[in-house]
Amino acid sequence: MNIAEIAKMAGVSKAAVSRYFNNGYISQEKREAIRKVVEETGYRPSLQAQTLRTKRTKMIGVIVPKIASASIGRIVEGILAVINEKGYQMLLAVTQNDVHKELEYLEAFDDKRVDGVIFSATIFSAEHLRLLKKFSVPVVIVGQHLPGYCSVFHDDYHAAYDLTMKIFERGRNRLGYISAIQQDKAVGVERYRGFCDAVHDMGREELADNFIIASFTSASGYEKTGELLSKCKDLDGIICATDTMAVGAVQYLREHGIKVPEEILVAGQGDSDVARITSPPLITVHYSYEQSGEMAVRILMDALEQREAFVREVKLGYYIVEPSI
Repeated sequence: MNIAEIAKMAGVSKAAVSRYFNNGYISQEKREAIRKVVEETGYRPSLQAQTLRTKRTKMIGVIVPKIASASIGRIVEGILAVINEKGYQMLLAVTQNDVHKELEYLEAFDDKRVDGVIFSATIFSAEHLRLLKKFSVPVVIVGQHLPGYCSVFHDDYHAAYDLTMKIFERGRNRLGYISAIQQDKAVGVERYRGFCDAVHDMGREELADNFIIASFTSASGYEKTGELLSKCKDLDGIICATDTMAVGAVQYLREHGIKVPEEILVAGQGDSDVARITSPPLITVHYSYEQSGEMAVRILMDALEQREAFVREVKLGYYIVEPSI
């Protein structure tokens, strides 16, 4: 079978069949006629032939730091929803939070093996910037704002600021903060900056020193809660950079006979499933992770159609999730 035979059997032009397989516009009537013939014959277009003809692989490279993460999982779900709709396939690279692996995958994907790259980044070293500057295919960054590059990011600063104010509204005024690594500009720097500015605006500048840095695991949240309480006595609220850290904090407090939330109120960020099933449910921040994945693919598709330099930076909103406690 070839396109000409499909066109003849469907009663349409070869151009219509080509547009069908390349997700171009054709009428619903013609699309349905072609679909029926494709289903009856089992025809599949040759990927190699399409690549030679269009100079496109129909592959998108996606680089993520880990897969055991609710936020990353939702980003990937959003990416898949649009990639499938557009007739592309995804090559997923998981770096296990290894910066060297990130650089290896960036170099591999830049070698014309994919049409574009979606990069869920945590840090940007000088080597990252060097590679991105010379990239030969479009790149969209998710979760971080890198000026001058296509990126979809969250309003981490104002989210953490509003979350801190919400904890003050709950009557807590001796707050501590468990932060992410400061190399992570979004989750580490911007969220902690939001906390600092909120306590400053409440006239409690000294609380900005009540912080400790954890890694992105519940085990680290557990460990660092103990260290935070040793450093800062008599806390009545702990705000964490992520829900995962917050779950670890709750576990530590309970195991040490500290009532949650009666004695210490714990808040996270991310609005993950685990935040809802923790007892009591965590106060948290909803970030539009799935939407960020969808938006990243749509920006990438637009970039693929542009012949000149193309930069689009999108900041997504948030809202506080405040269960009854």
